[in-house]
Amino acid sequence: MRADARGNEGNKVDLALEVSHLSFSYAAALPAENADGRASAALPEVLHDVSLTVPRGAFCLLVGPTGCGKTTLLRLCKPELAPVGERLGEIRVLGRDVDELARDPVRSATSVGYVAQDPENQIVCDTVWREMAFGLESVGIPEPEMRRRVAETCYYLGMEPWFRASTSELSGGRKQVLALASALAMRPGLLLLDEPTSMLDPVAERTFLSLLEHANRELGVTVVVATHRPDPMAPYATQTLSLPGLAGTEVPGRGHDAPLPSAAGVSGADDVVELRDVWYRYARTAPWVLRGASLDLHAGQVRAMIGGNGSGKSTLLRLAAGVARPQRGRVRNLAAASQALLPQEPKALLSKETVRDELMAWSATAGYADKDARAAMERLRLGPELLDRHPYDLSGGQQQLLALAKLLLARPRLLLLDEPTKGLDAAARDAAAQAIRQAAASGAAVLIATHDMDLVRATAHEVTMLFDGQDQVSEPTTDFLAASWLWRG
Repeated sequence: MRADARGNEGNKVDLALEVSHLSFSYAAALPAENADGRASAALPEVLHDVSLTVPRGAFCLLVGPTGCGKTTLLRLCKPELAPVGERLGEIRVLGRDVDELARDPVRSATSVGYVAQDPENQIVCDTVWREMAFGLESVGIPEPEMRRRVAETCYYLGMEPWFRASTSELSGGRKQVLALASALAMRPGLLLLDEPTSMLDPVAERTFLSLLEHANRELGVTVVVATHRPDPMAPYATQTLSLPGLAGTEVPGRGHDAPLPSAAGVSGADDVVELRDVWYRYARTAPWVLRGASLDLHAGQVRAMIGGNGSGKSTLLRLAAGVARPQRGRVRNLAAASQALLPQEPKALLSKETVRDELMAWSATAGYADKDARAAMERLRLGPELLDRHPYDLSGGQQQLLALAKLLLARPRLLLLDEPTKGLDAAARDAAAQAIRQAAASGAAVLIATHDMDLVRATAHEVTMLFDGQDQVSEPTTDFLAASWLWRG
């Protein structure tokens, strides 16, 4: 792929990022063997002969199918995060070769900012103000200058009302703003963001993108965003670059064309989960997250929970699973011995050395074979070339699909899914939706917390909207969409 940035007169403009003939292969987690028993060569390339340029001051969107190498490319541009493997070609960041930048960690930390897909992976301190100071302290910024940077950044991003809040009590939207603020406090020239709005509700997404645009336009920070959903960012973008997929081409989507599931198909089915008048908060003095919420889930039913960041969707999933207990109310779960919970961060389910080992981890107890694991991979668009890759070397979207495949192989009676399609392209989202529909058709009860209304349309029999700590609306999906002003269409 080649994308050059040049001025109107044909002169090459000042570049924030220049990638020349870049190829990259991850290091194999374990030696793979060929048919004749000999150890195989390195894993297939994730990136192949990629060349691109991003001018200083640009707002660049980096797009491409799940697994095409967007996250890998961003991490290679940030020496502290560069993955282990074989790299060919050159990368220059703000005029300096990344290998040179790697030998100067302070300059690397201050010149290149990085915001990950899941802010939980970046937040390390217990309060907002400590998190803001952490990076500055680590590179030896003097205290007076550190105080100035923290104050200016928080003022600029409107964080003063929650500056002293506990990070554990922040909503997903505020955690993402905190990750952005911590990066901007370092005053980088280049800011790299990996699917930064994938777990935000539509309102929080617009707020975050507005802040990002201001940082780009008013502070002069060059922005490069890897995303599967470029449409919401298109009004801010000055450049779009596309990475081609190396492991096959896109297949036509299925989810959008599938008819809406009918609630009639599960009426009268056995109750699997019942929550009645549940109240929950994370600390004695903290505000209530749930204030009398109720919900039913039946065998063979898919129920989608929607609502803003911080509305209690993830909390309700944890209560249903028995991971947390309500301070008031009642939770009844008849499938506790056969349930599977997909958290927002799929790495929590990934602990083995290879993708193959992850998929076979529960084979002895769940009674499936290697051929079943390979079939699950195929259904979820995970190519066989990934089998010997370390799970942490997969893209965020591939990790999401791997975790989902691992859960589905166990054939649970109750499937609890927290943002199961975050970080996925349209084709991968459709494959995930089809797998969820198949699980329900086999009798599983499925409860989904999501902002992805396409997933809701493709899978859910009923929709529950959480607001003000309660289930404000619970209706069949067709009725909900027909009556909704916000989500109609």
